[in-house]
Amino acid sequence: MASHGPVVLLNATYEPHDVVSFPHAVKMLFRGVAVVHEADADRRIGPHPWPKVLRLVRYVVATWMYRPAAYGREAVLRRDRHRCAYCDGPADTVDHLVPRSRGGTWTWLNTVAACSRCNNRKGNRTPAEAGMRLRFEPWVPTRIQLAGWEGRR
Repeated sequence: MASHGPVVLLNATYEPHDVVSFPHAVKMLFRGVAVVHEADADRRIGPHPWPKVLRLVRYVVATWMYRPAAYGREAVLRRDRHRCAYCDGPADTVDHLVPRSRGGTWTWLNTVAACSRCNNRKGNRTPAEAGMRLRFEPWVPTRIQLAGWEGRR
């Protein structure tokens, strides 16, 4: 059997809702809670076309997607779109605005994505002490913003 990947799930209003596994998508089809919105025309799963994108039959409130996202290194890089907060180059590290050695914490508002060059240049100083200006203020993203379904704020 050919491999199958995740299936995008749209709400009844055609807004992105979630990404589900292929087996979960098939169960949703057979229970009648979703319909195929986009399919692989050459393949079928029972009476249904092979789903790539499903749409829910009824609207589901997704307030959980608007809660603050879980914090982590990869999440900070994703929030800042892998761009350095100082020079706009490709970011590969996370920089603490107030260095950890000076009481800075691992939080959304104290960290930004940075390239290695800028991170090393800033060193154990604040951006003001290093004479470096941030291109944007750090912010706390929601889960939907990190998923890439909604723009910044």
